Amino acid sequence: MTFDFLFRPNHTAYLRRAAALLEEAQMARIEHQAAAEHHSALARMYAERVRRLENELYRQPQATAHGGGLATTEAGSPDERPQLYSLDGSRKPGLTSAN
Repeated sequence: MTFDFLFRPNHTAYLRRAAALLEEAQMARIEHQAAAEHHSALARMYAERVRRLENELYRQPQATAHGGGLATTEAGSPDERPQLYSLDGSRKPGLTSAN
């Protein structure tokens, strides 16, 4: 029959295509694992940065730690410690994510 080759499944072509899809899936897995490691490293870096910045912002001034009273700015007003992530000022000073 002349049309016999059209309806016969070509197993080698199917296997080549499956092998190509497998290689593509393996490469995508490797790329995503590398991206996940990168994002994990960034998350650790930013967590450390947050901890350092909060420690810097919420650290007690040396004058109050030794009983010297309120630290004052050049204008003479009390130096207020900034409160991160607080829109209404209700966050208690000293509470950090590092605690």
